[in-house]
Amino acid sequence: MSASEELFARAKERIPGGVNSPVRAFGSVGLTPPFIARGSGSRLWDEDGREYIDFVGSWGPMILGHAHPAVEEAVAQAVRDGLSFGAATRREVEMAEMMCAVVPGLEMVRMVNSGTEAVMSALRLARGFTGRDKIIKFAGCYHGHSDAMLVKAGSGVLTQGLPGSAGVPAGCTKDTLTAIYNDLDSVEQLLLADPEGVAAVIVEPVGANMGVVPPAEGFLAGLRRLCDHYGALLIFDEVITGFRLALGGAQQYFNVRADLVTFGKIIGGGMPVGAYGGRKEIMSMVAPLGSVYQAGTLSGNPVAMAAGLAQLRLLKETLGFYEALNRKADSFFSALEEILQASGRAFCLNRVGSLGCVFFTEKPVWNYEDAQTSDTAAFTEYFRRMLQRGVYLASSQFEAMFLSSAHSPEDLRRTLDAAREALK
Repeated sequence: MSASEELFARAKERIPGGVNSPVRAFGSVGLTPPFIARGSGSRLWDEDGREYIDFVGSWGPMILGHAHPAVEEAVAQAVRDGLSFGAATRREVEMAEMMCAVVPGLEMVRMVNSGTEAVMSALRLARGFTGRDKIIKFAGCYHGHSDAMLVKAGSGVLTQGLPGSAGVPAGCTKDTLTAIYNDLDSVEQLLLADPEGVAAVIVEPVGANMGVVPPAEGFLAGLRRLCDHYGALLIFDEVITGFRLALGGAQQYFNVRADLVTFGKIIGGGMPVGAYGGRKEIMSMVAPLGSVYQAGTLSGNPVAMAAGLAQLRLLKETLGFYEALNRKADSFFSALEEILQASGRAFCLNRVGSLGCVFFTEKPVWNYEDAQTSDTAAFTEYFRRMLQRGVYLASSQFEAMFLSSAHSPEDLRRTLDAAREALK
């Protein structure tokens, strides 16, 4: 028995499914998950000493690769100063200033501990600000596991084929309305049905929890117009796209302004953290300034802030960082597309910046329904063969590949060679 198999057997006795987040169980691909011992740059090593080229990157935040020296040093210094105080610190002020300086329209920001918490808090704020109750989300978009958002969600919920979740009372989702991604008419019909009842439209600017689904031309701008017309707030869930597509996130990349934005682990350099922010007029309703309550002992944790500040400073100060990363990704995904075409298999390869996803389907993928046409058995076989060749992909058809600045030309050449062999 391998070390990973032994650890998984032990884990299943004490942790539900043997994991602390469902996709890690490798259930959809029928394998025992490798237990990761360490990471460096673009590589991971499991408990059995096997080495992998990593395209998961802790689900996005490791844009500089694993164990970047500047981030490690910042964390080491912060740890020496103390792990947690439950009090105000300099680093959280510097983080807020940094984010507001580079993200369009971000005038105030509140730190929290996860993307789920950020979304939950932003929705409460939107309801408090507008005095309305209803929220419009999109089928296949995942906004964390709070009760109101587990309606036609993506990510692990989509992988498992679950309609939502047991334990969520009907009352928690009765004000959550679901539209079709990339379909403005479906949004307007919901708004027309209750023109003064919708507090907010929340969207992943790039649908990255049903694979990778780019916004159609005019879709995000159309949402902006509809929200302005009907008095609803537009919320961009940038847990995936924030500081990933551009320094200013999807708002900068697509040139569309949101009223509120949520962020996740990338602003902690991969550590547990989240944030939500927007216009001062709206954020001033958050306690202790206003009547919308939200609190957290570990919010703005000094160690997480230190890691995030070190990473964001590098992203800001490295000349041409995003242009270089996106060129690398474009070259890589173009080469992968050629390999897929040569294989004769039906496929759709979607990519936006350094995010990409291969769907094994004959049709273009523009929404949740399209994504569900993918041949998951073909993906499972592809995933297994890539893993055997030392390439670590997300163990779900409905997740993204993440490139980092640490991926070398040799890493990408080896990955393309592996794909060529895997697709035979």
